[in-house]
Amino acid sequence: MKFSTRRDIDLGAEALFRAVSDFNSIERLFVRRGASVCRLDDLDAPGVGMRWLIGFNWRGQHREITAELAQLDVPEVVVITGNAEQFDLMIRVTVVALTPEKSRLIFETEVHPRSMKARLLLQTAKLGKAQLDRKFTKKVGEFIAHIASGERA
Repeated sequence: MKFSTRRDIDLGAEALFRAVSDFNSIERLFVRRGASVCRLDDLDAPGVGMRWLIGFNWRGQHREITAELAQLDVPEVVVITGNAEQFDLMIRVTVVALTPEKSRLIFETEVHPRSMKARLLLQTAKLGKAQLDRKFTKKVGEFIAHIASGERA
């Protein structure tokens, strides 16, 4: 299942990319929202190979995702891959410069099942895809507003 949204932001492309690739800030954001985040690598600077173990509660159960930075093409693309017990996940963030003061952020997420049970869950979720798309767009918009406001400050 694939979700995607694009937003035009009144922020230059380099500043926006800096914000979406500020992994320390994003880790703190997750922790403030109740998740546990543990770095699994020992890299000093942001780069391919960064890994995290992210734990959170969802629908009354504790879940964990192992995520890895798979691609970092400054100043355009960030790709994070991850896996959970039942799903593989890929997040791709692309920044496109529109003008010196405006840029477009394209946020894409793909979820792939790892088992028959997961495949059935995704098939059921597809019945409400329009509602899920709206929720995805709203949450990405909130995330972008948060990181963009931090970059402007």
